[in-house]
Amino acid sequence: MDISGTPLRAVRAALFTAFVVTLSTASHVLLSRAPLPPATVGAVTAGVFATAYALAGRERGFGRIAALLIPLELAADTVFTTGQHACYGRAGGPLAGPLRAVGLDVLCEGRVGTPLARMTGDPGHTAALLAHASPAAAWLLLAAHVGVGLLAAAWLRRGERALAQLL
Repeated sequence: MDISGTPLRAVRAALFTAFVVTLSTASHVLLSRAPLPPATVGAVTAGVFATAYALAGRERGFGRIAALLIPLELAADTVFTTGQHACYGRAGGPLAGPLRAVGLDVLCEGRVGTPLARMTGDPGHTAALLAHASPAAAWLLLAAHVGVGLLAAAWLRRGERALAQLL
């Protein structure tokens, strides 16, 4: 059985999407201490799946997986941050945000990751910390994203190799 067949291609893309979106969503909620709008998570999921399906034609090596995973993770983080600001405002309040102001609150209904956000403590502390963050904080955050992306790429590569050997 070939690893690039259509049924396996969809399964591989779905597993990659589940891994990337879960990792990105959980880490974003834990670091921002604020939940995510479901519409934003859905948009990221659809984008990651479409990209993964388009590129799942053959077995990939670590470099190619990392080259896809790290930019996807950074793009997901940017979309998540934009979605949070659009729905909840910069302060994270439930009624603020430009989408609510123009009546598009249906896109902001629900909150993905609320239990994780509650676990992290006071959201006001994070907002104050980010408002007075040094320029080094942005570089540390980027380094953390790249490090997590490289570890995830190594894990996904091992799974890709195991599937190829199994088939």
